[in-house]
Amino acid sequence: GVLTHLDGFKSMATLRRTKKTLKQRFWTDIYEGCKLFYLSGLKHGRYPKHETANLARFISVMKFRPLIWRNSHPYVLVDRMEDLTPPAALQRDPLMSRSICFFGFVRGTFLKPGMKVHVPGLGDYYMSEMTAIDDPCPLPESGAKRRLNAKEKRLYAPMSNLGDLTYDADAVYVEIPDAAVRFTARGSVGRRGSAEGSDESENEAGETKDNADDDDDDDD
Repeated sequence: GVLTHLDGFKSMATLRRTKKTLKQRFWTDIYEGCKLFYLSGLKHGRYPKHETANLARFISVMKFRPLIWRNSHPYVLVDRMEDLTPPAALQRDPLMSRSICFFGFVRGTFLKPGMKVHVPGLGDYYMSEMTAIDDPCPLPESGAKRRLNAKEKRLYAPMSNLGDLTYDADAVYVEIPDAAVRFTARGSVGRRGSAEGSDESENEAGETKDNADDDDDDDD
């Protein structure tokens, strides 16, 4: 279990009492002795790195009890969705049937096109198409390691405003931070345009003067 929003407690005594109460309730509902993690609070929009690292390390090494029914049936851990219904059709009929594309990871056994799937809260539907796409966050190619270096610490968290890459069925979107975007200053563009304009004016003036001299020579 993971406890969050602990930074909302101003009193340490209240915080300790709340942790103890929630721990006893968690042990009663799950089983006595199960692990409970505490995330102190958000700092600059993220939880502390050492707390999330401890949680991830515990999840990576823990052993789950196999469930026969779940392992023998396919299911998808969906991480994001996309509405493929044409906007023009929705404007004509807002209550029309939608075409939804789900992105996620298949678990259990194999998933085949045309299978009937159950969407919690919506009902049972038939899949019209299924496509395998590349893993947006693949595992490191090297062998076992105790820790990853900076280049191997990849994060894929769609629909959570984290990460720089977004994968679709036919496109990849790269998010560039505002601090890394460089535009040409407005003043430099104006100065360059005025300089080019002055050069053209000088050339036109020179050509006009040459034409005038040629006309004078012809008159003579």
